[in-house]
Amino acid sequence: MFDDARLDDQQALAAADVPLRRLAESGARVRREVGACAAVVGQLRSDDAPRAVVAAGADSRLLRAVLEHSCPVPFVAWPGPGLPGWAGSLDTVVVTAGSAAATSTDEGAISAVMEAVRRGCGLLIAAAPHSVIAELAAGRHTTLLPLSSEDPLAAAVVMLQAAHALGLGPDIDAESVATALDDVAVESSPFLDMVHNPAKELALLLADANPVLWGGTVLSARAARRVAEALRRATGRSCMAGDADQLLPVVAHAAPRDVFADPYDDGAAAMPPALVVLDDGTDDALIREQRGRLLSAASTHGVRTGTLVAAHGSPMARYASLYARGSYAAVYLGVGLRAETST
Repeated sequence: MFDDARLDDQQALAAADVPLRRLAESGARVRREVGACAAVVGQLRSDDAPRAVVAAGADSRLLRAVLEHSCPVPFVAWPGPGLPGWAGSLDTVVVTAGSAAATSTDEGAISAVMEAVRRGCGLLIAAAPHSVIAELAAGRHTTLLPLSSEDPLAAAVVMLQAAHALGLGPDIDAESVATALDDVAVESSPFLDMVHNPAKELALLLADANPVLWGGTVLSARAARRVAEALRRATGRSCMAGDADQLLPVVAHAAPRDVFADPYDDGAAAMPPALVVLDDGTDDALIREQRGRLLSAASTHGVRTGTLVAAHGSPMARYASLYARGSYAAVYLGVGLRAETST
């Protein structure tokens, strides 16, 4: 059962010191990684545009969400193994290697790198210099962005800056992303009580529910999926993120909440959904319509709702804010449930 007193119990919170400290240091890692890769990024030139760009491995869909609308050449996210059959020496492959790839268990990223080297593709990879995947990527057409941490968000910021230097996408202000992460760390600090801490408040909302997350824009939808992953890791509960049409049936078929239900008799399958909307401030008519349908269905069927809002800053800074806020809530939910967490 969820014990809300643990969210303000410093001894209980100390057990989650590792994931909380990691989240608090997110902004510093972005600054450190960007600084470490600045020399390499500064040498990149936009003189010869590739025929196409293939993003493979971890966060390939995040890169597509940021770059696809402004990239001057076709941009393909390829999270599966290998590369598309047409990829060759005229194309550039970008790989953001997360912690899994660094330890040689991300078969999709590794196979993409090996194929890129074999086919003579231009290869831009962000990875630890002495990792297995970095060694496999070595070649005359390879540019390595050296990472010192396993933070996928920091790696994505570095890769996006490199893409801008190559003329493949917009300029990414890394400092605004780092500042947004710092701001979330302050507002979600374990030293703030539940009344003044939005992450603990969201954990309370999800205490006896299965989270259902929705983001209307491409980036907020990516953040919703990342937060869902964090919630599953922290609690072991089922948690889903998807489009409005995918989530509406879940909300509409929610069983009425029984305030007299015995939590010791009702298993996790009996827990109702709770809708969490990730709002990045985009005022688009279609998004407003989808959000309205979801909230209306939730109200009609007695489904509790919460909102994560990040309405200021660059799109990437807003994505980082939403992801960080949801990740803090996941840790606090794990604390309240006495669950071991590695978020």
